[in-house]
Amino acid sequence: MQASHIRKLIKPIGKAYAEMFSGQVFSIGEGAISVRNHSGPAENTVVCIHGFMENHCYFTQAYNAPTTELILITCSNYHVPVSGIMPQTPDWAVDIKHLVGTIEYDACILNQAMLNLIGSSNVRIHGHSRGAAVALEAVRQWPELYHDIELVLEAPILPQGRAHPLMLALLEPLSPSMWPWVVRLLNSTSNSAYNQTFFGKMNRRKKKLLSKLFHATKDHLTIVRNIDNLLAWMERTDTSVYQHITRGIVLIPATDRVLDRNAMLASARQGGKNLKIVETTAPSHFIILDDKKWIPDLTQVATADA
Repeated sequence: MQASHIRKLIKPIGKAYAEMFSGQVFSIGEGAISVRNHSGPAENTVVCIHGFMENHCYFTQAYNAPTTELILITCSNYHVPVSGIMPQTPDWAVDIKHLVGTIEYDACILNQAMLNLIGSSNVRIHGHSRGAAVALEAVRQWPELYHDIELVLEAPILPQGRAHPLMLALLEPLSPSMWPWVVRLLNSTSNSAYNQTFFGKMNRRKKKLLSKLFHATKDHLTIVRNIDNLLAWMERTDTSVYQHITRGIVLIPATDRVLDRNAMLASARQGGKNLKIVETTAPSHFIILDDKKWIPDLTQVATADA
């Protein structure tokens, strides 16, 4: 990539979205881990990983129980969507050797959360889209950490998966240097011009979160690197990673114009008896924003082996 293009891509994107948050935020390399306060001993722990161009607020209304310990991963070079809290660097943080902005890097952030922050014996990992790939890569990197852990993979990027043909048709003509221009154009365009195609029917929460998609990363280079890496990860990663999953649930939307639904199903079907496939009636890629009823009951974590 030419130096002039890189200069355009590393121009900062300002933080444009934050919500009130009660808890702690830990800086881990170029990413972060946020731990929400809960009342009383944690009965369940849920670790969530957001998708491409999203932030961790995707999950904050999904897991509201006061006895649920909610741990939220912010992927590398993304803005942490909280206000009024100064991130701290914990003494247990270790350097990450992978390239910033990749699934491999963000999997290392998740592994550090698993090693140091889990406060209950009933643990769920919930990854949406690219976040599901981060979860699977973390399992691939360190399978021993994920023995008897439940994985919820929502509208997931999976090994041997593909992007939706419509998404590929939009991405293929774009050179990296065009992304600053594309983001400016999209930010100045009414959401209604493209949300029905890619986002499906909107509701209040969905509109609030998805309207800030193009402010999620700290620069345009992260957008380019995320796209290149996730397409390569799907192609080079084989389905053998599924052998390390003790309990997994794959949530498939009825309509998905971000990822190829048939490729998603074909990959998930290689997961064997430990990977349950739930074909939802959700009308878009954003299943739990369409309807929280598709979130599996947390009590299943405690009773799955009973």
